[in-house]
Amino acid sequence: MKVAYWPGCVSRGFTPELHGAMAKIAPLLDLELIELDRAACCGAGVIAEHNQELADTLNARTFALAQQTDGELMMNICSTCQGAQSECQRRLDGNTEYREQINANLAEEGLRYTAHINNKNLLWVLVEEIGLDALRARVKRPLTDLRVGPFYGCYIVRPVKRLGIDEDHPRDRYLHMVIEALGGTVVDYAGVYKCCGFPIVTMNKRASLTMAGRNVADAIDAHADCLVVPCPLCHLNLDLQQPAASKVVARPLGLPVLHLPQLIGLALGLAPTELGMSKHVVKPTAVVDWSTSVVAAAPA
Repeated sequence: MKVAYWPGCVSRGFTPELHGAMAKIAPLLDLELIELDRAACCGAGVIAEHNQELADTLNARTFALAQQTDGELMMNICSTCQGAQSECQRRLDGNTEYREQINANLAEEGLRYTAHINNKNLLWVLVEEIGLDALRARVKRPLTDLRVGPFYGCYIVRPVKRLGIDEDHPRDRYLHMVIEALGGTVVDYAGVYKCCGFPIVTMNKRASLTMAGRNVADAIDAHADCLVVPCPLCHLNLDLQQPAASKVVARPLGLPVLHLPQLIGLALGLAPTELGMSKHVVKPTAVVDWSTSVVAAAPA
């Protein structure tokens, strides 16, 4: 399956292990990635607060670049991108006059966005396009003894209607489903659907770190071996900021936080080094040290 692939700016900067892990797992999932290397930042909702037309132009430009490829759909690996782009798409698709105004901004590059692009986060692609049975069939190293806490964050689960979450598309349960398909044990805890705190880190760092620390602590108290996130910004606050968050909540933490492609890669038989897991601030020793049997050995 060919997809117009938007990795986002964070995965190519702060969290290159995410971008690298996606490149490793793609052929194992029969995904051909057509990288949109000329695309710009989605704005993460921040640009729209100051200049909505600029934010919508940036995202319409990405959509237009995707529509120039022969990909069956557009795919991202950042739920913040999914949220910001879904909001933008609602405005563009719902107002022809405004869409033409934005397209006028793109005309100099010879780009034009046509309404109703199909843009999906990797998590949605796994369940809705590849399918859980097909994913399960690809598992070479089942995560039999791994207790995984799903961390959805904000942008991929709300607002519900805009993100197409309904009875037929329970996207707010997809992380649970994927973990189980990979052979892992889902750990439900208080922070599953809470904000990681990243959006306010520059405005109120203590509050941001408190949110991150409490989410990690809740997962630890529920006996999770690790968290898995579909968003690199969540990863930054939960992993990179975890030592600082530990001080703010006044308790030891030390819980590994995995990117979704890394968790998938482990189950598909890739080595931790191939997935960039040494780059994490909280080293995922309990997850990648096979001698501890946290992750089951590959079947004979």
